[in-house]
Amino acid sequence: MTFVRNFAAYALAALTAGSPSTGLAGIRYHAPPPNFAIPARGGGTQYLYDLRDRVVVIDFWATWCDVCTQEMKYFVRAQRLYGDRVAVVTVSDEPHDVAASYFRTWNVMLPLVEDLDGAIERLYSIEKIPDTLVLDPRGNVSYVSVGGLSWQELRQAIDQAAGPLRTSTLPPRVLQ
Repeated sequence: MTFVRNFAAYALAALTAGSPSTGLAGIRYHAPPPNFAIPARGGGTQYLYDLRDRVVVIDFWATWCDVCTQEMKYFVRAQRLYGDRVAVVTVSDEPHDVAASYFRTWNVMLPLVEDLDGAIERLYSIEKIPDTLVLDPRGNVSYVSVGGLSWQELRQAIDQAAGPLRTSTLPPRVLQ
């Protein structure tokens, strides 16, 4: 059993060796991040892994963080621009209803995960906010921003994660 455990550890180390650091100790590029529950609109629960097949943006933020509140307009803009092709999820570890009240006040219609005990932030090795992760449609981390980001950075990260646009496989027609 020890051999199997050691072999698995060496294999994991070999896979991640040489890959650039994301800036978050528990997060690796080209690998899925930890799964967590997300309240679904209209009630119920979905999970991060349920959002595969589209680009996912995860924003760790707080209402007291000026940079975070400035960035929020970029996440709202991304959701409007990309529609169902992108899922934006926000995570706040503030007391119950603080972030939700902020969203109601500013008419922000993004999914909010209230990480009341900080468990998700610990899983993701979040030390300071804001932090943003972009996942490709396979659910793997493709971009991480530790600290603030611009609209251009966010849009480029989403476009890169989405990959090339798929074109139709229908043969071209000649218009007459």
